[in-house]
Amino acid sequence: MIAPASPRRRPASSVLVLAAILTTQLMLVLDMTIVNVALPDLQSSLGFTPTGLSWVLNAYTLAFGGLLLLGARTGDLLGRRRVLVAGIALFTAASLVGGIAAGPGVLLAARAAQGVGAAFAAPSALALLMARFPEGAERARALGYFSAVSIGGSALGLIAGGMLTQWASWRWVMFVNVPIGLALVALVRAVLPETPRHPGRFDLVGAATSTIGMTALVYGFVEAAEDGWGAPTTLASFTVGALLLAAFVLTELRAPAPITPLRLFADRTRSAALGGRLLLMAAMTGLFFFLTQFLQDVLGYSPLATGVAFLPITVMLLVFSQVSARLMQRVGNRPLLVAGLATTTVALLLLSRIDAGTGYPQILVALVLFGIGNGLAFVPLTAAGLQGVDPRDAGAASGLVNASQQIGGALGLAVLVTVAESAARAAAPVGATALEVARHAFVAGAQQAFLVGAGLTAATVVLLAALVRRPTPAPTVVTPHREATTDERTPELALAD
Repeated sequence: MIAPASPRRRPASSVLVLAAILTTQLMLVLDMTIVNVALPDLQSSLGFTPTGLSWVLNAYTLAFGGLLLLGARTGDLLGRRRVLVAGIALFTAASLVGGIAAGPGVLLAARAAQGVGAAFAAPSALALLMARFPEGAERARALGYFSAVSIGGSALGLIAGGMLTQWASWRWVMFVNVPIGLALVALVRAVLPETPRHPGRFDLVGAATSTIGMTALVYGFVEAAEDGWGAPTTLASFTVGALLLAAFVLTELRAPAPITPLRLFADRTRSAALGGRLLLMAAMTGLFFFLTQFLQDVLGYSPLATGVAFLPITVMLLVFSQVSARLMQRVGNRPLLVAGLATTTVALLLLSRIDAGTGYPQILVALVLFGIGNGLAFVPLTAAGLQGVDPRDAGAASGLVNASQQIGGALGLAVLVTVAESAARAAAPVGATALEVARHAFVAGAQQAFLVGAGLTAATVVLLAALVRRPTPAPTVVTPHREATTDERTPELALAD
């Protein structure tokens, strides 16, 4: 039996609804990169070790990606607006704590709490967007804005992080979320409708095995970069991760209410889109990580100049995500995915040729191509990942879309860091000083990481070209008019209640 929804009220303006959802998504995505350019200041202020510093990023990403599926399930059971508000509130409180942190432990706990809040807010935001905007051109436009914010927010985070770090303090990369979060709580409660509660259970075992399993895998790759593939800690981490992820699959097969209904993977287009998103985010996270360090440590850019250097990605994403949204209805998903990801591959190949003498014009060409490629690909990639989803699985499906993005970024960065570290160690020492030798080694590692990233996006082109297909239109059946029951409504109406 479905619990009664909150009393109906006059629908809010589509503009306000979209503003609430997009601002929520921007705040959550932006926080994955806003701390990047602040890391050197943060390290000297709080006394992080080099290894500990990497967990400032990992604590957020792993909590976000690992708990997304539980967050999606919670929205399905308790009501999506309610869970969205709770997630934003936790994220906001954690940002305040992180901003006043006096030591590494407090900051890492705050970053993990931010990730938990984001995990509960993000899938509900996307599910509410799908409910508010019907199939067709209106949804395509909304997904275009959503996709642009989702991927462009990463670049904007670097710009905002540079500005706040250079003009104020690293603490403001945390404090900036507080007024935004408070405003969002009020806006979401005012303009978004609540969805009905559904009876069911929380799959805590599934959530724990998936989250800890993915964390163990990421930790294994990080250890491999530092101590080698044969180190006991590396092998133990991979073993624990593999066993826990196997337990996760078995749990989901047997659970009466799994956080990840495995039937969602039965559709080949949806599965290919999720896999493609994971691979693309692996390459993109590597681009931001290595290019940020290259601009500051090799070319000598300031934090603000580094952030601004990424602006072409954002501009191209905003333009070409809208182009893609319009073309998607005309040509379908697959041509846009292939063209976009092929362009992204070319951009990464160009970056694999940078060296200490490279000027910004060459980097600019690569960034423009990267923005165009991702702008063309992300809208159809999101649409394909949600294609044909039953309304009861909408939260789980949107959670999978977000989880593939976060987990792809975490795993991908761990893999690419391992690749780069191996290449750097193998590089012949070049330079008259220790600093020059270190810069040469870093460049050698970054080149190899970009090359592997290009291989990941090239593999994504092949995967999506082979498996993505157009959705089959449902046949139109004319029946006598009567009031639809709960189970007969369209996904949009069922979600909007």
